[in-house]
Amino acid sequence: MHTEPGNPQAAPDPARPRLDRRTLFAAGAALAAGAGAATVLARDTRPAPATAAPPPPAAVPFHGARQSALTHPQLPATRLLALDLPADADRGALRVLLAGLSDVLARTADGTLGDTRLTGTPPVTSLVAVGAALAGRLALPAPDTLAELPAFTGDRLEPARSGGDLLVQVCAEQPWTTGILTEHLVAAAHTAGAAVRWHQAGFLPPVPDGQTPRNLFGFKDGTANPDPADPALWHQDGTLLVYRRIRMDTAAFAALPTDRQELAMGRRATSGAPLTGTAEHDDPDIYAKHPDGSYLIPATAHVRLTSPRLDGGTRMLRRGYSYDDTPTDRGLLFCAFLRDPALFTRVQSRLADHDALTPYLTHTASAVAWVLPGAKPGEPLGAGL
Repeated sequence: MHTEPGNPQAAPDPARPRLDRRTLFAAGAALAAGAGAATVLARDTRPAPATAAPPPPAAVPFHGARQSALTHPQLPATRLLALDLPADADRGALRVLLAGLSDVLARTADGTLGDTRLTGTPPVTSLVAVGAALAGRLALPAPDTLAELPAFTGDRLEPARSGGDLLVQVCAEQPWTTGILTEHLVAAAHTAGAAVRWHQAGFLPPVPDGQTPRNLFGFKDGTANPDPADPALWHQDGTLLVYRRIRMDTAAFAALPTDRQELAMGRRATSGAPLTGTAEHDDPDIYAKHPDGSYLIPATAHVRLTSPRLDGGTRMLRRGYSYDDTPTDRGLLFCAFLRDPALFTRVQSRLADHDALTPYLTHTASAVAWVLPGAKPGEPLGAGL
């Protein structure tokens, strides 16, 4: 072995095998590859860094000038509950019932109800309304326009599903929550001497925020709703509710060609646009005609017959839900809020006699009620009665 002057090397150890440059290079490459693989393996098996959970939805206060189920955006699950007081009940009995219901709803809203099943489940919204019959029986200071509806052509109303001295609605993100709340509300009602007349669960399909949900016919339902803050809807922070349970023959309607469905509805199935427009929120032109003189939106189309133009521009706030009780009993829980039920009577009279959807709809229940003004802090609903 050549040794440079001034840099003497030790003689090789005869007991150690000699490695040439090529062997050392190969070994080094192998070690590097192994180290790299180990590094990748270690990185792959490390738990992903935790991401911060989104904050829970804020609770909706129970107290306020107006009841929360009307001032807050619709929540996906609802439960409607109708209660009856004894026939000889007086205003005192009504006050006791309203106090009990208010206590449940207020403690639910502020998280103090004490039911661990409801932990972490806000928001919840609610409303309580006095039925037209009870308001008359007790001579309550209800709006003068509060009145029962007349009979309509084709109605198949079931008395056991209709009416009620008091109507209660609770809405939440999940049916789980509305079901548990119903337990507490029924218990409070029984304590106050009231009995359950009927109850009904409903739902909305999942939709992105700000978009209109679809009904069981597959069409958008609730387009062109007025703003809930519109003064035209209110009687001093109260309003009137018209409720209709409408069975829908979904199978028969689904069997129609899409163009016939759209002519019956007056809107496009996919976009929700009126037949005279290109976007959902285009104003339907109910007077536009084809060259032959026929209406672009047919005379029997649902959109045409419900147009506010036929009622001086007056509109109702619609907050409906779908229901699905059995394979042959599915449909719409129509909830409309307005100052005067006479508007609903005019619209429904036109629909019952001329609507192209009528063969696929059956009205099975009905109720009219006065939605009370909201409760002030420290007071129950109806404290001013």
